[in-house]
Amino acid sequence: MNFVFNERDGCGKCPIRHRAVCARCDEDELSVLEGMKSYKTIEQGEPIIWRGDDLHHISSVVSGIASLSRTLEDGRTQVVGLLLPSDFIGSPGRQTVDFDVTAVTDVTLCRFERRSFEKLVQDVPHISQRVMEMALDELSAAREWMVLLGRKTAREKIATFIEMVVRRDTVPIHAGQPHTLPLTREEIANFLGLTLETVSRQLSSMKKDGVLTFEDRRRFTVLDLAALQDATGDDADGGIIV
Repeated sequence: MNFVFNERDGCGKCPIRHRAVCARCDEDELSVLEGMKSYKTIEQGEPIIWRGDDLHHISSVVSGIASLSRTLEDGRTQVVGLLLPSDFIGSPGRQTVDFDVTAVTDVTLCRFERRSFEKLVQDVPHISQRVMEMALDELSAAREWMVLLGRKTAREKIATFIEMVVRRDTVPIHAGQPHTLPLTREEIANFLGLTLETVSRQLSSMKKDGVLTFEDRRRFTVLDLAALQDATGDDADGGIIV
């Protein structure tokens, strides 16, 4: 099931409600957030915030995908992660962000004025607890990104990316549901540090192996979720596979 976002819906009908910063809030706390929030949509390719800019709002991604990147003095740019629906932009207590944030697709943000939100974090235990959990999730994601770029094979990188898209697109995860690649194959190649040819070859291989099927170059269905998860190379039980 793919959610459709409608700005007129209240927080209770928000498509990211189950995993956003407000996930643990009760009805009274949601009412407070309702009075604070505003929405903003950023078009594909446009910057959301540049590294070092003043952080006036703290935001949750409601729909779309944004990239986190760092540009070096000679113009080289390294993508260090993606922000998917329910991910957070900004941190309480921080006045700037450490990376450039750019809309990879059209992105809709649920925004809270930073100072007001910081006060809410102090006053509402449910929100402060969830902010802590999300910060730890972000740390785990950064560590997974290091493994992805540093140690995984091309097939493992592609499978990990696909599994991440599927996991964040639906609740719960089921094989047989349609999904859409949020990036072009060229963008996936840049994101994963691969060539366009390698990405296309690996996706074709997964299709041939019966793991995925494609309606076109972007729309796909997972036919064998277990095989996809195995292809990521992640060892869930912590042991070494021999």
